[in-house]
Amino acid sequence: MLDHIETLDGGFPDAVTHAQKIFRAVMDAMARPGNLGHVEVPVAPPAPLGIAAGALLLALCDHDTPIWVSSTLAKSALPAWIGFHTGASLTSERSEARFAFVEAGIPVPSLTQFALGTQDYPDRSTTLMIEVAALDGGRPLELTGPGIRETAVIAPKGLPETFMRQWSDNGAIFPRGVDVILTCDRRFAALPRTTKIREMEA
Repeated sequence: MLDHIETLDGGFPDAVTHAQKIFRAVMDAMARPGNLGHVEVPVAPPAPLGIAAGALLLALCDHDTPIWVSSTLAKSALPAWIGFHTGASLTSERSEARFAFVEAGIPVPSLTQFALGTQDYPDRSTTLMIEVAALDGGRPLELTGPGIRETAVIAPKGLPETFMRQWSDNGAIFPRGVDVILTCDRRFAALPRTTKIREMEA
């Protein structure tokens, strides 16, 4: 009974209006890397998926968007929640996913395992949502690139140790590559593939 309640509950109370609001927030975050987006609408995805990740999932995913989720999420009530609220299907193949979700505290698969798009269709790639322990208080990262006036700084806690190397490799195959959104609680930060990241002194 509890699983059934988790499947039905926790979606946007006003699906159209709330999805539009979150979609605009995501587009703004992608256009201005380094600016933190905030989920201000009611949403309660099944644990262990966080609030921001759940809101982005509801706003961005539909029956045409295959989703890959990490193994813990796959064993939770989340797959049924996704099906009920979005109609999206899950895929076990990372390279087929339009969106991918990884909860906090577990290893993140290599970015190259996801869809990287093609030279002609670079948008046919995966957007990867990585939940982190916090979006501040970690090692500061300097961001440069389109949408950023000079530089921006974020300081997430809990990024994989290999992330910086992987991100550099991801940028090297532009216009192909994945986009990443870091999430924690009700906040999120977008890292489009055009963004360059440099580790700063703590």
